[in-house]
Amino acid sequence: MLQMPKKLGNTYSPLYFLSSLGAGGLVITFFMYLMFWVPHTGLPVPVFENIADVAINGALVSRLMVWAALAGIAFFSLLHFRMLFWNLSELRHYRETDAWKKLHASNAATQCKAVPLTLAMSVNVLFMLGLVFVPQLWSVVEYLFPFALVAFVLIGAYALKLLGVFFGRVFTEGGFDLKANNSFAQLLPAFALAMVSVGLAAPAAMSTSALIVGIAAPLSIFFMTAAVVVGIVAMVIGFHSMIEHGTSPEAAPTLMVVIPILTVLGIAMVRLDHGLHAQFDVHSSAGNTFVMLSTILSVQLLFGMLGILVMRRQSYFTKYLTGSGQRSAGSYALVCPGVALSVMLHFFVNAGLVATGLLTKFSVAYWVAMSPAIALQLLTIMLVFYLQRLHFGQRRSHDVPVAV
Repeated sequence: MLQMPKKLGNTYSPLYFLSSLGAGGLVITFFMYLMFWVPHTGLPVPVFENIADVAINGALVSRLMVWAALAGIAFFSLLHFRMLFWNLSELRHYRETDAWKKLHASNAATQCKAVPLTLAMSVNVLFMLGLVFVPQLWSVVEYLFPFALVAFVLIGAYALKLLGVFFGRVFTEGGFDLKANNSFAQLLPAFALAMVSVGLAAPAAMSTSALIVGIAAPLSIFFMTAAVVVGIVAMVIGFHSMIEHGTSPEAAPTLMVVIPILTVLGIAMVRLDHGLHAQFDVHSSAGNTFVMLSTILSVQLLFGMLGILVMRRQSYFTKYLTGSGQRSAGSYALVCPGVALSVMLHFFVNAGLVATGLLTKFSVAYWVAMSPAIALQLLTIMLVFYLQRLHFGQRRSHDVPVAV
């Protein structure tokens, strides 16, 4: 791994937390292999024992798949936490600079929501690591769910506090620059709230305790609702500014932040549906899930095409993704759509097409349908490695990353 710079000071940006977030998202993409391809009868997710059985006794292709997934989970978990700790250290120094004060006096104050967003991802990554690498974890998982609830509620409270500081300043003092809001950068708070929601939905989906489900589900719905409300407001004012002033060239990747938000909210709804069905006899069919996933995927593809169109017309890739161009911490936002679309395609094919009987699992047609998810994952991995080299490889003292 690359040697990370220290004490960037004014040149640091909170958007670098997205480097940790993206690595954590890639952990989830590898867990999807295990989730849908490793048998786990009677359990909502595969655990160490299920995975070990396939890794040792399965067919050659199955064994290779499991070991590849385990290697990917281990590597990107390490990268996730390495970038998390580096960002936390740099954020501490950044708070002592004048740039920090200017950030909080501008529209860009919402960049700080990348912190609770990444912390929520960290809890999810820890849970994935426990499921995959800790034997007999499921025998004590009910004791862990309350701690998970507390962790996500604290992170959610932190996100709401940051959002409250921003809204408190804007609604009482004004100063929000609508002209400079020509992007979807203000959707970052919605993303953070959605990540908390999906985390809280996990105990609701997997716990056998009606009390845990009864606590987790309403909390998840609360943060989901908050994410939707904040997201709609941000999109309306963002669209208005972009139509009038054009999209900010550097912030063009934010046009696709809708994609990860919808994936996270979609998974949260699938989890809540499962938990409410198991504990409170709330019925939903595979057809309903298929329609929901199809709708989400359709909206994601539309915003993906819009984002690529705008970035190509503005020569974003030449300006910010080449060694001779400017460095932008916001470039890490490009990792999130790749991760999110890959994960959503796993759910669409397996929980949608297969569950409704439209596809037979592991048939030729199934692998054709799965190929875009795998291709997106591989392309996103290449992008992460490239961005790491671009931003942190052989850095010189005059290299100044641009902050959206």
